[in-house]
Amino acid sequence: MGTLHDPASQSLAAASVLARSPGRPSEEVVADAAPSAAPDKDVLSDVLRVVKLTGALFFWVDASSPWSVEVPRAGSFAHLILPRAQHVISYHIITQGSGSVSIGDDPPMEFAEGDILVIPHEDSYAMCSAPGVRSGLSLEDSLDFFRAMAAGQLPFVINEGGDGLLLTRYVCGFLGCDARPFNPLLGALPPLIRIRRAAGAPSDLLDRLIELTLAEVSVQRPGAECIRLRLSELMFVEVVRRYLEALPPEQTGWLAGLRDPAVRRAVALVHENPARGWTIEELARETGVSRSVLAARFTRLVGCPPMQYLTRWRVQLAARLLTDGLAKVSAVGRDVGYESEAAFSRSFKKLAGVSPAGWRDGRRG
Repeated sequence: MGTLHDPASQSLAAASVLARSPGRPSEEVVADAAPSAAPDKDVLSDVLRVVKLTGALFFWVDASSPWSVEVPRAGSFAHLILPRAQHVISYHIITQGSGSVSIGDDPPMEFAEGDILVIPHEDSYAMCSAPGVRSGLSLEDSLDFFRAMAAGQLPFVINEGGDGLLLTRYVCGFLGCDARPFNPLLGALPPLIRIRRAAGAPSDLLDRLIELTLAEVSVQRPGAECIRLRLSELMFVEVVRRYLEALPPEQTGWLAGLRDPAVRRAVALVHENPARGWTIEELARETGVSRSVLAARFTRLVGCPPMQYLTRWRVQLAARLLTDGLAKVSAVGRDVGYESEAAFSRSFKKLAGVSPAGWRDGRRG
């Protein structure tokens, strides 16, 4: 199995991360610098905890050339494989061979053995042995496949393609998470992430996770499903960390904001104590910059002002409490920083589109 470099290591080899964003050419950057010091609160872990990251099914694909797999928008089959998930993230581990992947009408991106592909935004995409090869399957054909897979009616290894000698093998995996009312991580990720191995780099955490996953996918032992699900979650977190470490200096977004000391500190403070009656003045004082500097940096990097971020995160926390707990709406509102149920309900409905009670009923129905 190819290796991927951990930027915190001292090896000169480096793993590259290529992220494709709409309207912008792909750029490949080298993650060879140690990440900055961690904030007071591990906000990435906090977000992943609140949005309930969870794994779904795995299966192998053995594809002989010429081959093509066209996957519809995940929203069309999410109810089949992760019926309680709001959002589905697709990913693939390439264990042999090569090919190309494209999102919608975007130009294709090549992949090779050792690569990991992540499609975070439920986009339709195509994987094939060479650009231009198409399967011709309809949406209903694709849905039939996922129905049969979810029902356990298909073999664990799926054979695709023609009679060619070139073989590509890859593992398909899916993750579920909450996208609403507010998931700052999803908005910070591009439509397609490719993590590439680094030739000659020492084995690292992601390599070990991949090896464990491949071992668990290859056999059916008691408890294998539970282990595979946890491994898929761990791999996704490590992919996000690689992406963060490889972001170019000019990048904006929630993850990019975590690299700015003042913004990172402000976000950490909000996550440490979301119920506190924060003001922009207090956050600026705690972060050691002026109010105007904090507001400008925060808005430019994160995409919204600090007080709006606080409101959104409070509502997301409330949504999780409403889904998982039995507390009254008024108590949930107080827990996330609202003094009155009316104010809480207004903020919640503005962001979530439904009242707190309606959210609870819908998520439990």
